[in-house]
Amino acid sequence: MGNNGNLSKAELFIQSLNANNAKKLAFAMVLGFVVYHAFLHLRYGSDSCKWLLSDGRFKGDKEWQPYGCMLHKYTETDTRKCLRYLAFWGNQNHFVLIGDERLRALSLEFIDYLRSSETENISKQSSSKNTEDLQFTDYKLRLRVEYIYANEVSKNLIDEFMKWEHEEDPPSLIIASCTYPTFQRGNVTEEIQKAYEKNLTRLVKPIDRLHAKKTKIIWKLQDPVDQETSAEEWKNVRNEDVDRINLAASSILRYSEAKIWSSSNMIASGLVDEFADGQQLSSLTLKHDVQILLNMYCNDYMNYNDGTCCSSAEPYTIIQVTTYAFLAVCTTIAVAIYVRKWIVKCRGIHAYAPLNQPTDTQSPISALASLAIIMTYFYLCDRTNFFMKENKYYSEFSFWIPVGYVFALGLFFTEDSKLTKVLHRDQTDELKGWMQIVILIYYMTGASHILPIYMHIKVLISGFLFLSGYAHFTYWWQTGNTGLVRFLNVMFRVNFLTVILCLCMNRPYQFYFFVPLLSFWYCIMYMMLLLPPKFSSQSTEANPYQYLTLVVKFVAMLATITVLYMSEVFFERIFVTRPWKALFVTTDDDIHEWWYRWKLDRYTITYGMVFAAIFQVSQRFAVVDDNNHGNLFSKRISLTSTLAAITGIGCYTTWTFFCRNRQDCEEVHSYVVFIPIVGYILLRNISGILRTRYSTFFAWFGKISLELFLCQYHIWLAADRNGVLVLLPGFPTLNVLITSFIFVCVSHEIHRVTSVLLPYAVPNDWKLALRNIIFFMILLIPLGRYDGMF
Repeated sequence: MGNNGNLSKAELFIQSLNANNAKKLAFAMVLGFVVYHAFLHLRYGSDSCKWLLSDGRFKGDKEWQPYGCMLHKYTETDTRKCLRYLAFWGNQNHFVLIGDERLRALSLEFIDYLRSSETENISKQSSSKNTEDLQFTDYKLRLRVEYIYANEVSKNLIDEFMKWEHEEDPPSLIIASCTYPTFQRGNVTEEIQKAYEKNLTRLVKPIDRLHAKKTKIIWKLQDPVDQETSAEEWKNVRNEDVDRINLAASSILRYSEAKIWSSSNMIASGLVDEFADGQQLSSLTLKHDVQILLNMYCNDYMNYNDGTCCSSAEPYTIIQVTTYAFLAVCTTIAVAIYVRKWIVKCRGIHAYAPLNQPTDTQSPISALASLAIIMTYFYLCDRTNFFMKENKYYSEFSFWIPVGYVFALGLFFTEDSKLTKVLHRDQTDELKGWMQIVILIYYMTGASHILPIYMHIKVLISGFLFLSGYAHFTYWWQTGNTGLVRFLNVMFRVNFLTVILCLCMNRPYQFYFFVPLLSFWYCIMYMMLLLPPKFSSQSTEANPYQYLTLVVKFVAMLATITVLYMSEVFFERIFVTRPWKALFVTTDDDIHEWWYRWKLDRYTITYGMVFAAIFQVSQRFAVVDDNNHGNLFSKRISLTSTLAAITGIGCYTTWTFFCRNRQDCEEVHSYVVFIPIVGYILLRNISGILRTRYSTFFAWFGKISLELFLCQYHIWLAADRNGVLVLLPGFPTLNVLITSFIFVCVSHEIHRVTSVLLPYAVPNDWKLALRNIIFFMILLIPLGRYDGMF
C-alpha cells in the first residue's frame, strides 16, 4: 500500500477526510443554499409578513414558531412602547376587527391585552347585552380598537369598507373574517360556495383602494371545530365545510391587496382539543393570535433583535461599504494573480520563485480574499432577510442530549499526550474545546432562564479568563519576555476577527463582550508585570526578596479592582472618557453592559495568575512534580486533594440550585468562581494517567475556540445571537447539523487566515511592528471621527 493505486475506495475516502476538503464541501453547500433561497424568494416572495401570517409549526410546550422568521413576545410594556412611539410620530393606532362571533373573541382578547392599570381613567370600553359591537380607546396612545359584528359578506360590510375609503384617517389595520348567515347549518354546497365567492369579489376593489391609503387589511381564515364536543348549534358544521369556505376566500382574495391569515387556522388546528364547546377558541390560541398581530404591526418600528417577522433589513453604513470595497479589491487582485498563474501554466512556461516565497494559500492577498468571501456570507446571514431565522427553544431534552452526545464523542477520541506538565497545551486545548461546545449548546437552546445552567455557564466563561491569567503569567515567569512584539502578537490574535466583524456587521466593540474582557485584562496583566521591578523565574531564584514584590503587585492589583468596584460613578468616569469610550459602550452609548461584564469577573484573571504563581513556587520547592507520568502528590495528599476538589465542585453546584435570585448569585459568583475551576484542574491533573491523556476531539475545537465564540453570533445563531439561522426550512434537526458543519468550517478557515496575516501585521522586529501600529492608528482617525470617538 505504498501508493494510492493500491488503496481501496474506503481507504481513499478516509484519506480525503480532512479540514481542507471539509471546507470545500462547506463552500459548495453555501453556494447551493444561496441558489435554493434565491429560488424561494423568486417563487414565493421575500415578505416575512406573508410568512408570519401563512405558515408555521408548534414546538414543544405548544410554542408557536412562524415559518422563516422570529416572533418577539410582546409584553404590556413593549406594546405600549410601540404604540407610544407611533403616536409620537403622528400615527393613529386605529384597529378594526369586523366579522363573526369567533373574531369577537379575538377582539376581546386583544382589548384585554391592550388595557392596563394606567389607562383605566382615560380609556373606555363600550359593550352591552343589546349590541355585539365593541370599542376601546386610549387617548394618550391615540389608540382605538373597534369590533363590528358581521356574519356575512353583505352590502353592510362592503359599505363599511367604502366608508373607510373616504375617511381622512382610515384605520391602520383591518382584520375581517366571516362566512354566510346559514353557515352553522353545515352542508356547504357548490352553489353556496360560488355565492360566497361572488360576494367576496365585490370586496376586492374597496380593499385595494384602502391599501393605497396605507391601511393594512388581513382576512382571517375560519378556524376548525371539534366535531365531537361541539355545542348543539354547531353540530352540523364539519371541518370539510370550513376548509371549503377558506379555500374560496383564499382563491378570491389572493388577487387583492389583502393578506390571507392562514397561520391562525393552523394554530387553532393544533389546539382544537382545548376549545370550549368545540368551537370557542381557547385562551392559548387567542394569545398566539394577538402576538402575531402585534409582531406584524410593531416589529418594523421597534427593531427588536428577536423579532424579525415583518422587520426590514438593517441599512448599511459608509464604514461597511468602505470595508467591503477594500475586501472586494483584495479578492479581485487574488483572482487576477490566480488567473495569470493558470495561463502561464497552460502555456507550459516554468516560472521560478524564491524559496521563501509563500504559497498561494499562505499569501496575505489570498487570505484576505478568503476573508472577503466569508464576510459576505456573514452579511447575508445576519444583515439581510435572505436566509431565514427562527426563535430559540429550550427543553431539557434539547439541551442535555447534545451535551451528552458531544461528551461521548470526546471520550471516544482520546489518546496519550507526550506532555506531562499541569495544564499542558493539549490539556488546555481540550478544556477550551469542551467548555466552548457546552457554551454554544447553551446559546443555541436559550437555556439562560434555567438558573443552575446559567451559573455553570458563567463558570465556563470565567474558566477562559482564568486560563488566560494562568497561561500568560506562566509564560512571563518562565521566559521573562515582556516585549512589545509578544504583546502585539497576542492582541492581534484576540482582536483581529472582532475588529473585522465590527466593521462589516456594524456592531460596537463591546457587542462581542468576551474579547473586550480578554483584551482589557491582558493589558492590565501586561502593565502590572511591565512595571519595575520586573521578575521571572531566574530573577526570583537569584533574589528571593522578589517574591515579596510579586505579592505586593497582586495586592495592589486586587485593591485597584476593589476600589473601582466600590464606586460605579468613578468606574464610569474612567471608561466613558474619550477616545477609549467607544471600546466600552454599546450601540445606545451605554456603559452598563461593560460594568456588568467587568464586575462579574473582576477577580478571575487575578485568581488565574495567583494560582500560576503558587504552582510555580510549589514546583521550585519540590512540593509538586509534573515532569513525569506519575501523580503530582503523595498518596495521602492526592486523596485529600481529590476529596477537597470534589467537595468544592459539589458545594458550588448545590449552591446554584438553592440560590433563587440571579443578581445575588452573580454577586457571590465573583468571590467563589475559583473553587470549581481549581477543583476541576486538581481532578484533571493529580493522577498521572489522567494528566497525560486527552481528547483529540475537544482539543481540535479548543484550538479554534475564539473563532467559534465570535462566529456563532452571525452564522450559526442569527439576529445577533437572539435566534437560530435556518438554511433548510422544515427540517430543524438536519438544519442544525448543516449550519453547525458550515459554522465550524468557517471558524477553522478564519483561524488559518489569522495565522497567515499575523507575521505581516506583527513582524518579529519591534520597529516594524511599531510602524504597523502607528499606521493602524492613523487609519482609525477617520473611523473614530465618524463614530464620535473624538
